[in-house]
Parts: sequence; structure tokens; C-alpha cells
Amino acid sequence: MFWQLFSSGMALGCVYALIALGFVLIFKATDVINFAQGEFMMLGAFVAFSLIHYAHLPFWLTVILTLVIMAAFGVLLDRTVMRFLVGEPTFSMVMFTMGLAVFFRSIAGMIWSTDTYTFPSPLQGGVIHLGTVAIAQGDIVVVFSTALLVLLLFLFFRFTDVGIAMQATSQNQFAAYLMGINVERIFSLVWALSAMVAAVAGILLAPILFLHKDMGFIGLKAFPAAVLGGFGSIPGAIVGGLIIGISENLAGGFLPLWVKDVFAYLVLIAVLIVRPEGIFGIQERKKV
Repeated sequence: MFWQLFSSGMALGCVYALIALGFVLIFKATDVINFAQGEFMMLGAFVAFSLIHYAHLPFWLTVILTLVIMAAFGVLLDRTVMRFLVGEPTFSMVMFTMGLAVFFRSIAGMIWSTDTYTFPSPLQGGVIHLGTVAIAQGDIVVVFSTALLVLLLFLFFRFTDVGIAMQATSQNQFAAYLMGINVERIFSLVWALSAMVAAVAGILLAPILFLHKDMGFIGLKAFPAAVLGGFGSIPGAIVGGLIIGISENLAGGFLPLWVKDVFAYLVLIAVLIVRPEGIFGIQERKKV
């Protein structure tokens, strides 16, 4: 039973990790905490669903078009709204992005209604048996897709000029501007990349759980994952997501069911008591 819960928890943790990765990417570059990241995932899943169900496009073409549409959505949102929040107090950013989350859920309810949909995916179905452990094919797809995406992001940030410029901007915006980097363009690219990562998470999660306008609430579990790993650390977002997903699933199997909903936050509190900056966070000291 332990390994059964562990395997399914790892798949859920990968989805948490992808959403947490979106939190981290935006925060590192713009200092904006985007509490609408879960709704990005929801919108990406609904866009893919519409392209498959109404436009009757093949699955892989749907994935590509969804990423393009969500990237354009991220750029548009940055240039019309989010750019004006840079430098504002943290409380203002939190309240505004929470309002955006409510707005996106309302728009989704108006367009796709409040019904729950089944997401058509050729990657689901079938079970692989490893001894007494039965692993769903969908869970394996989620884990390998997450690993592939993380590898692509690593190569992007390590070996491309745009990726290096994003790293420079995240470390010091003013210094990056002095070095000739178009910081505003980098902000737009970061929002586009974050929206694309969220769309991937939505496409992976929707066939496993459900497709509904409120599925973005799962972002409330991904935020503790980002904090747990060390807010601002990309490896920390991945590790934090896996820890939250696995521990939550194990708690649901071995403890009373109600504990599952709060266990992630209990883990977060325990870790932050011991290491407030998170697992991969950097402890900073200021001389006064």
C-alpha cells in the first residue's frame, strides 16, 4: 500500500511542482507573487479541451497550439496589466493577483459553464504492474513529462542567450538594464513561459482528476511547495512539489481522510520552523 500511494503521490507532486515552477519563474524575474497561477493551469486545460472537443484537432497539434495561445496570453497580461505592479507593495500584488484568480474563474464559468468535463487524452488508460504495485499509465506519463520539461528548461536557461538574460534579470534588474538587456521584454517572456508551464500542468492533470473551472484551487497546494523548496529556487520548486504530493497522498492513506487536506501545510510549517528560508533557499543577513 505504501508504494502504491507513493507512486500516485509522485504524479500529483509533479503537477504541484510545475505550478510551483510558475510561481518561482515570475517571482524571480519581476518580484510579483502570482496567486492566479493555478487559474493559468485551468485556462490552459480548457483551451486544450476546446481545441480537441470543438475543433477536432489531433492531440499533439492541440498541445502545441495551446502552448502558443497561453504564451500569447501571458505576454498580453504582462503588457496590459502586470507590468504596472512591478515595484508596488507586496500586499497590493497579492490582493491584485487573487482578484485576477477570481476573475479568471468567473470568465471560465461563463464560457465553459460550471459543469465537470472528461478530458480526452490518448496518454491515459492501462496499468503497469511492478510486483504488487499497480501504476497507472497516466501517472507514468506525468512523471516523465515533468522530467522532460525540467530538462528542457535547464538547457534553455543554461545555453540560450534569452535564458541567460532571464537569469541576469532575476538577479539584478538594474544591472541587467545597464548591460543592455531589454528588461521589459524579459518580463513578457517570463510571463509567457510561466503560462506555458501552467498549461502543461493542466493538460497532465485534467485527465487524472477532472476538468472544472475550480480546478485552479490546486494552486493553493503548489504555493506551499514553492515556499517549502525555497521561494525563488527552481530546483526547490520541483523538490517541494514532490514532497507535498507524496506526503499528502501517504497521509490520506494511513491517517484519517480529513488530515490529507491540511497535511501539506503541516509539513510546510514543520520545515519552516527548522529552516525558514526553505530547503534550497539562501539565508540572507543584513548589517544594520
